Amino acid sequence: MELRNRTTGAVITEDEFRRSNPNTSFPPQLTAGIIDSFGYDPVLEGPQPTLIPPYQYSQRDGVVEVNGQWFTHYIAGPVFQDYTDDQGVVHTAAEQYEAYCFAKDAEQGKAVREDRNRRLAECDWTQLADSPLDPDGKGAWALYRETLRMVPQQEGFPWNVQWPPKPGEN
Repeated sequence: MELRNRTTGAVITEDEFRRSNPNTSFPPQLTAGIIDSFGYDPVLEGPQPTLIPPYQYSQRDGVVEVNGQWFTHYIAGPVFQDYTDDQGVVHTAAEQYEAYCFAKDAEQGKAVREDRNRRLAECDWTQLADSPLDPDGKGAWALYRETLRMVPQQEGFPWNVQWPPKPGEN
């Protein structure tokens, strides 16, 4: 639970409130009357914003008063602002967001490729000359491995990947 000080506007946790009043014996559950008598208001959980995955996330942006009650306020992040660097180059919020999305795609693509490479390494044995598989089994594993190699060409890559089933797992 969080509490907002009516005088200062500071928001603190229940633990901080209890520690800031060391000579007061509080019940396990703070009541509205106790909170009020110390000049605080409870901060209730506010609604989360609608997000556009996979690039946005919910980030806290203070507290807001609605009809006499205080609520946590959330916004969709990340938040970018236009700025001018030391060389006088203007960087727009749109450019920053595009670079951010590109970096997130690259990060996700790297993670998916690492997963794909792990899956390939796990079945390297199937293609060795002394593999115990018969020709049909070896061919099924070869097709599986080729399908794994094509994962980065899938529509929706890197965020929507359809992993092929291993031979025999259909």
